[in-house]
Amino acid sequence: MQLSNTPSAKNTVKYEATSKLLYIDNLKIALTILVVLHHAFITYGAPGGWYFADKTTHTAALIPMTLFVAVNQSFFMGFFFFISAYFTASSLEKKGAARFTADRLKRLGIPLLFYSFILSPVLSYIVYRFADGHHITYFQYLSGFDGWIDFGVLWFVAALLLFSLIFVFINAITKHQRHQSKKAPSAFTIILFAGGLGIVSYIVRMVFPIGWVLKPVGFQLGHFPQYMAMFCMGIMASRSNWLSSFNLKTGWVFAWLAAFMILIMFPALYFVKEITHSSIATLSGEGHWQSLMYACWEQFTGVFIMAGLLIIAKHRWARQSATGKSMSRAAFGVYIFHPLVLISLSVIAIGWPIDPGYKLLIVGPLAVAGSFLLSAVLVKIPGVNKVI
Repeated sequence: MQLSNTPSAKNTVKYEATSKLLYIDNLKIALTILVVLHHAFITYGAPGGWYFADKTTHTAALIPMTLFVAVNQSFFMGFFFFISAYFTASSLEKKGAARFTADRLKRLGIPLLFYSFILSPVLSYIVYRFADGHHITYFQYLSGFDGWIDFGVLWFVAALLLFSLIFVFINAITKHQRHQSKKAPSAFTIILFAGGLGIVSYIVRMVFPIGWVLKPVGFQLGHFPQYMAMFCMGIMASRSNWLSSFNLKTGWVFAWLAAFMILIMFPALYFVKEITHSSIATLSGEGHWQSLMYACWEQFTGVFIMAGLLIIAKHRWARQSATGKSMSRAAFGVYIFHPLVLISLSVIAIGWPIDPGYKLLIVGPLAVAGSFLLSAVLVKIPGVNKVI
């Protein structure tokens, strides 16, 4: 039955559209906070690469840090690709290919150039000068600097730009061949999808193990099966309006499945690693059976978390305060500038007479707050607010 052209019907449509945007906005805020904390955890003990490290040696701190970054890695960047793609199809239809492409090149290309040629050298110099103790000026440092093409954390932006341009091309050649919208996948189908993604990730990691980076763009191809799949899922979910079909009960099922993967299966995975005397590298790929186990754990966990969060947020997180609105507006700026805030705070904390694990408890929240405050200022600057 169609909605009649009455004020109440119009308000209902407006409310549904607003609610959809708000819960996804709220998820975007949460994911951005996780990005900052993820790099803070790596700084102070968790495995992973970062500009600066001051790692604890206490096992009691290292285990929860490792769990935190492993769980994050299983879903948060894939979730970013899903959310970005969810609005890509409608944006392309609204703007047309030429305008959409020009907008993407501006909104994504300019930050890439800024980060690579301006922000990246500054970040490297802060560590070189204040952490490593090389007493030279910034301009002296630049005279020997050779890492000009370095997207750093903006590898995601580079990949998103690439995926978007490919989508424009595919959309142009398949425009008149689209099928009718399909109903949302069942919970069982989503579980099968996660399993298939685990196997594909295992196969890809035979050649590109976790940690292998495609330079200079910074792509870790071992994680790209999920990123590409979630970008495609975001397009399909948007065009077929999948998110309106899931009930809250399904969301809680996935939440419990995610909890099982984290609280039961991760310790089991760690136990197998210990009794087989496996290294982190063994879990990372190159065809080891342990890497199959880890790839499947990672994709099941990530897909369950993404599905659970999306569905529960739709039903329970469709409101937003003024602070939340401001944080949502600042989120992209936080993603770009949080390395500057986090590295600066970490370097300041070098001389603190406490274990790095305790530094994390202080620096992490300060980095989140400082990054949002800095971005909130930047988005008010004319010109800058047209890009971030």
